[in-house]
Amino acid sequence: MNPYGMPSYPYHQGGQPPSQPLFGGPVTVNPVDPFVVETLQGCMGQHVVIETTRGRIEGVVQGCKPDHVALRVRDNTFFVRIAEIVWIMPD
Repeated sequence: MNPYGMPSYPYHQGGQPPSQPLFGGPVTVNPVDPFVVETLQGCMGQHVVIETTRGRIEGVVQGCKPDHVALRVRDNTFFVRIAEIVWIMPD
């Protein structure tokens, strides 16, 4: 036990700590909306209007990953985070 009444940090054989602590420390959470990703993947090559938390953008869906969508607008490619999308309207 440590001074706080919690169990000591466990070590595995060879004195190496485990890859993940059993408690404490910051945790990174990346929200993934599988329905938005699936909708965007179904719109590949199509013109869409996307409303984000920062405004509206429209263009052709070039690619979609779990965390972002690549949108072709004229001669530029924009990468929009899935977490920032409010709604999608296919043309």
